[in-house]
Amino acid sequence: MPDVIYMHAVDDSGAVGPRDAEELPEPAVLRDSRPEAEPVGGLTPYLDPLRIPPTLRPGRGAGLREDIEVQLRATWVRLHSQMAPTHVWAYDGHFPGPTFDVRRGQRIRVSWRNRIDSAYPAVSGDAPRFVADVPSSARAGRGPGFAEEKEVADLPAWSVTHLHGAATGGGNDGWPENGVPVGDAQLSEYPNDQRAAALWYHDHALHLSRWNVYAGLAGMYLVRDAEEDALHLPRGKYEVPLMLMDRNFEVDGQGRPTGELLYKVPRLPEARAGTGAGAAGETEKAVTLPFTGPYTLVNGVLWPYFDVEPRWYRFRLLNASNARIFDLVLIDEEGAPVRGAIKQIGSDGGLMPQPVAVDFDDTLPRLTIAPAERMDLLIDFRALRGQRVRLANVGRNVLPGEEDPAGDVPFPQVMEFRVGRASVHDGFVLPGVISSSFRRLPHDTAHVHAHRLIVLTPPGTAGGGGHPEIWEMAAVAEGAAEAPSDGLIQLTDAEGRSTTYRRLARRFDDALTFKVAHGAYERWSFLHLGGPVHPMHIHLSAFQVLRREPYVVTGFDLALGGTRAGEPVTFNSAPGAAIPLEANELGWKDVFRVRPGELVSVMGAFSGAHGRFMYHCHLLEHEGTGMMRPFVVVPPGVMTFGRQRPGHGGH
Repeated sequence: MPDVIYMHAVDDSGAVGPRDAEELPEPAVLRDSRPEAEPVGGLTPYLDPLRIPPTLRPGRGAGLREDIEVQLRATWVRLHSQMAPTHVWAYDGHFPGPTFDVRRGQRIRVSWRNRIDSAYPAVSGDAPRFVADVPSSARAGRGPGFAEEKEVADLPAWSVTHLHGAATGGGNDGWPENGVPVGDAQLSEYPNDQRAAALWYHDHALHLSRWNVYAGLAGMYLVRDAEEDALHLPRGKYEVPLMLMDRNFEVDGQGRPTGELLYKVPRLPEARAGTGAGAAGETEKAVTLPFTGPYTLVNGVLWPYFDVEPRWYRFRLLNASNARIFDLVLIDEEGAPVRGAIKQIGSDGGLMPQPVAVDFDDTLPRLTIAPAERMDLLIDFRALRGQRVRLANVGRNVLPGEEDPAGDVPFPQVMEFRVGRASVHDGFVLPGVISSSFRRLPHDTAHVHAHRLIVLTPPGTAGGGGHPEIWEMAAVAEGAAEAPSDGLIQLTDAEGRSTTYRRLARRFDDALTFKVAHGAYERWSFLHLGGPVHPMHIHLSAFQVLRREPYVVTGFDLALGGTRAGEPVTFNSAPGAAIPLEANELGWKDVFRVRPGELVSVMGAFSGAHGRFMYHCHLLEHEGTGMMRPFVVVPPGVMTFGRQRPGHGGH
């Protein structure tokens, strides 16, 4: 087996930082006389330094494949120096896991060996849903009405690892039913034959991923290529992964977090849970709402600070939360937005064609990142010499840096950058073009093989058990189906064409309906009929967002499970209803935020591997309660012998 080299963070003096993730230095002595931030939520923000996960750089051997073993283990970590150690599950004992750093075409095989030897590390349960007048402090801890879910405490350490964004065979992708028990290993081979990009790996076990990822099973994975090299982007200690996670903790009598992980989800009122559930005896506990926690971790540290020089830095930003969507703004110590310092140069699938300025104005008022999305950011600290600037999570109706309990942002703090005063030489120049190889896919490309329509249903739709679902739809011939009816949706598109669609599948275990010819371009359209924002993720390939279209969806009847007679879902042509694509979603992506009342169309080629894959909502609580469906990629010749023929869905 070739050598596996762990690279560790170094400080400005060149000293090696702590190797083990569980080590957290004591509170640092500030380099100036400014006072510490005031405590919030029982802890002092910006007290501890940012932890840089170790880098796992496979040896550059001459063999065709390099084998690596990564062990899943239970360990204890210090998430904040004012808290006791926290029990987590982690890859190689690091939280987050080590950052893989590989070259394009460097084939590796990873043995993900399950060595977890402890019970589930978090207390899991539910509590009444938050309301606007609940104080911020009530978000933390169990709080009144908390009911522990004892079944979670008894769950086995059953895990399967998925490399998110990887073009790898279906047998290596981390199929959720192929969970590995303690003592066994999952072998996955990654060709890495894809453009430079920031991927990430995380648990994907069927029904359990929401708990396993929350326990700590996540890490980053960087693929590099010659096009990226030629840009001479900031590297080494000037390229930093930033993995965002939100968490909750038990608190003591004074409201201070104890370090004990708490997975607390709100509980819906009983009447809401039973509406349209379609099954007798369903209770309020049957409806799982997505988890959001009051505390934000960056690289496994609560509200850290990071010392930077007055020069360019590259940050590989990942939202690894279960369900929280962050709206980030860079602010100064007075809470005013810092304009002009951030440029985005890449998204989920790699480099973008041009840099996009993040100026926090009317064109991009905040940097919105949903679970599983990645952003490749450059921050220019040259004009911020000697200052402290902070990333804050912005609420709905407050100024940056303010609490917004009603908007589910009780503590807006994320992290602080402390910019040094010393003069440094930085020869980096931001080019006007980032990726000269990028080509925008034309909407009417002759390569499009099939159009797919996927409907995202509102919570409470008949037959859904109270949860939102994924419906796979097919167009039916005029007069072939009698509307209104359960599973029928009548749709009038932007060109005025009216089509009736019938539901083919709605649950993970329903029959397979999507078969894709390898190498074929397909357009998938996601129609959101109501409910929360869904970050939809398609495995295997990267895609481009073609368009976002507004639709009037009031004709969909929850109790019926379809559109009412004479009230189709209709394209919204009202003035001001158009939804332009944002500049930073014009690159390659594998996660797409779909908002209620939108139809989002994406296109890409299903190439690079064959086999059985998944697409799903990346709110892990939704994924674990039904918003996941399979698809299969096969050689084109195989399609000839199947009864199903890929075709246009009429949309």
